[in-house]
Amino acid sequence: MASMASSISAAQLDRVFGGIDTHKDTHTAALVDSAGRLLGSAVFPTTRAGYRQLLGWMGSAGILARVGVEGTGSYGAGICRQLCAAGFAVVEVNRPDRSQRRRRGKSDTLDAAAAAEAARSGNHIAVPKSRDGQVESLRVLRLTRASAVQARTKAWQQLDQLLVTAPARLRDQIRDLSKMKLIRSCAEWRPNPANAADPLTATRIAVRRLARRYLALSEEIAEFDELLTALVAELAPQLLAVTGIGTETAGQILVTVGDNPERVHSEAAFAMLCGVAPLPASSGKTQRHRLNHGGDRQANRALHMAAIARMRTDPRTKAYVAKKTAQGHSKLEIIRCLKRYIARELYRTLNKAPIAA
Repeated sequence: MASMASSISAAQLDRVFGGIDTHKDTHTAALVDSAGRLLGSAVFPTTRAGYRQLLGWMGSAGILARVGVEGTGSYGAGICRQLCAAGFAVVEVNRPDRSQRRRRGKSDTLDAAAAAEAARSGNHIAVPKSRDGQVESLRVLRLTRASAVQARTKAWQQLDQLLVTAPARLRDQIRDLSKMKLIRSCAEWRPNPANAADPLTATRIAVRRLARRYLALSEEIAEFDELLTALVAELAPQLLAVTGIGTETAGQILVTVGDNPERVHSEAAFAMLCGVAPLPASSGKTQRHRLNHGGDRQANRALHMAAIARMRTDPRTKAYVAKKTAQGHSKLEIIRCLKRYIARELYRTLNKAPIAA
């Protein structure tokens, strides 16, 4: 049950703004009026019943104009979906900065009130991803595939290190084998577990396990690749038609934009979201821009890979690189420019052909 920190009177039924500080097991909600005065706060469990109680509590306080939620991509994803389904306007708010926390202190109620104030003022807010469509399915599949790739890489590294320190008799058996032949050969070994106290047998047991793990993970990754290829082709085939854009890059761009691409209101906003929009760093007579280290770094990486692919295969890009090189630009500067141009092209491509529902 929700524990009320302060009551809300019937006289306060007016335009109000909500804020939610999200956690794993509980959410702390707060309401402020149009003047920024705290009306009340309460704590709710992160269950379906708790979500219903939270929505009822907020809805009974007046006309709920907007709700600010922290962590809409993690602990706040569930309540964000519930609020959107109920027809409330939801915005994602940044966590309070350190200077504000030093002045006011830190508590869940203060954080919820700060989220409500951000929703009221409109400062430091963004439209959250809806996370209720096919792009959310794409994100989940990509996330699991990425973990399988990491685990496979780790398995190979451990296997390789074990073979480096293995007895010479064992190393001589696999010295001239290629990587995949070595892995398949090791997976077929039949060491006797009864002799596990022997270093040679113990190494064979460990290497065999790692080799089978590598092969199993490779099969899992192949299954994910098949699913992702079909899903990306269904969601946004127009992206795959862009030069240098494959399934991996297109999938990451779709995940970065989300199921509600209209939240990215302009091409410049998309470039900022991907971290490829140069930031002004001018002072006095010095006029310059600096590299943007913010944004979605995975989207930035995807654009980087697209730029590298174009530099290797696209005649127009090769001509552009040659022109910029002749003008004295470095390779890194040229890649930064290319990433910005690719971001512009991808945004326009998505804007002309909306993501499939």
